[in-house]
Amino acid sequence: MCGNPHRQNRSGAVAVFALCMMVAMMVFIALAVDIGYLVYVDTELQRSADAAAIAATWRLVEQDALGAPLTPDAAEDIRTTANQFAALNPVAKSTVALTAEDTQIGNLAYPFSTSSTMTFTDPTHFNAVKVRVRKTSGADGNGTVPLFFARILGVDGCDMQREATAAFIDSFGGFRAGTDGRNLDILPFALDKTSWDDLLAGGGNDDYRWDADAKCVRNGSDGVREVNLYPQGTGSPGNRGTVDIGPSNNSTADISRQIRTGISASDLAHLGGKLEFDQYGKLYLNGDTGISAGVKDDLASILGKTRIIPIFDAVSGPGNNATYTIVAFAGVRIMYVKLTGSPSQKQVMIQPCRVVSRGAVPGSGPTPASNFVYSPVWLVR
Repeated sequence: MCGNPHRQNRSGAVAVFALCMMVAMMVFIALAVDIGYLVYVDTELQRSADAAAIAATWRLVEQDALGAPLTPDAAEDIRTTANQFAALNPVAKSTVALTAEDTQIGNLAYPFSTSSTMTFTDPTHFNAVKVRVRKTSGADGNGTVPLFFARILGVDGCDMQREATAAFIDSFGGFRAGTDGRNLDILPFALDKTSWDDLLAGGGNDDYRWDADAKCVRNGSDGVREVNLYPQGTGSPGNRGTVDIGPSNNSTADISRQIRTGISASDLAHLGGKLEFDQYGKLYLNGDTGISAGVKDDLASILGKTRIIPIFDAVSGPGNNATYTIVAFAGVRIMYVKLTGSPSQKQVMIQPCRVVSRGAVPGSGPTPASNFVYSPVWLVR
């Protein structure tokens, strides 16, 4: 018998079908390669944006001037920092550059969320930086992300961009014990608000300077004035500025420990677990009596260190019955310690200084209830 006359035709149809399937499979593989590469580049874009936003926001902390708008030079320095860190994280094997519009400096209200809107109306309280990293067409877009197999279809590249926002808390309504077990660098000495406000307005002396390179205090002017923290006249007989942060009637040993190592969780436990202003912006602390020469060495051990102090606007009652009305916290550096000699010669000189602290209880009002005190920076979106 003769063979099947349609066998050869069927073989030819299978070959054509197989060829079509191979072409389709190659197209899918090509698309998978390009899509996988785009996902990889997207990760690089986000990493670059994250790094730039965090670095720029830390620079904002360093540039912040209490109660003064962010200057154009300071804003430019922040943008330069963002650009430097974006460049340190290449995208698609090329260095990216940011335009001025790619870095926005503004304010975010706490609690930070993806729905929070950044505002730019009050440059005295900027606390966030938003960075956009682009791989897009155009002169300032760093070029599109190059594709490989999609070029067969006439698509040479793809526009991509990512954003990141970092922020910090600059309004402390109080402090709580940190979850990491660290103590809070708060000194058990309060300064009256009149002296603090006068210092910020240009009062006080300028006899000492902080040598950042040598990490020590030196004699001489640095443009930052000092005020005496302790001992001082408080208006209350028998009290010279020491406050009890913890149990009432802290001993000299308690005060010495707090000077050297800070306020512990067990100290805060005696105050309900946190130091926090009430709805009227007040916090009440017991006073401690006298001037203790026993803390001289402890204070000398933190010379040049940064600490946080309470600011009070009133004190009532004498001796151990004194109550200080705390209305703010302030970041300071210890510049000079002398607790020997006559009472008029005893001094613990401080100057305003930025202090980064954990354990923030965010303030609820529009005006920060803290001066020169900041939380660490973190990515918020």
